[in-house]
Amino acid sequence: MKNNCKINTSLSLIEAVEFREKIRAEGKSFVLTNGCFDLIHAGHVYSLNESRKLGDCLWVALNSDKSITKLKGDHRPIFSEVDRAYMLNNLNSVSGVTIFNSLRLVNEINELKPDIYVKSGDYNLSNLDKEEHKALIGINAKIHFVPFLDGYSTSSIVEKIKREI
Repeated sequence: MKNNCKINTSLSLIEAVEFREKIRAEGKSFVLTNGCFDLIHAGHVYSLNESRKLGDCLWVALNSDKSITKLKGDHRPIFSEVDRAYMLNNLNSVSGVTIFNSLRLVNEINELKPDIYVKSGDYNLSNLDKEEHKALIGINAKIHFVPFLDGYSTSSIVEKIKREI
């Protein structure tokens, strides 16, 4: 299926909001997800494809290199934010990418006002960040959780590579 709302570069939050407003004016739904997407693998692609099925356009808020280092330690990310954004933008399911620097997505949620917000299967309403959850309720976004594709995680791939070196 061709994604007719595709753009090919990482956009600033201001540009992403303009894109979102255009989508809303066309009567299309806007889905937002976020993550590190370091060492993009089949599990990521599966999750993004499932997320895209929930609406017309899927936007990815991508953790910056700085935020990943704060979250995962000095040895991460493996791929730069520019490389990760490029890879994500070249997936048919992804309409666009915005890189964000904070640890939480509250500002982006409030600015982008997605119709639907998607998190992966390791999250649920009880462990979703409370401030993000509050922002999602405030904009009346639907929240969905998509399951993991069993056997795929960046951490397990990194560990496998380390064992085989």
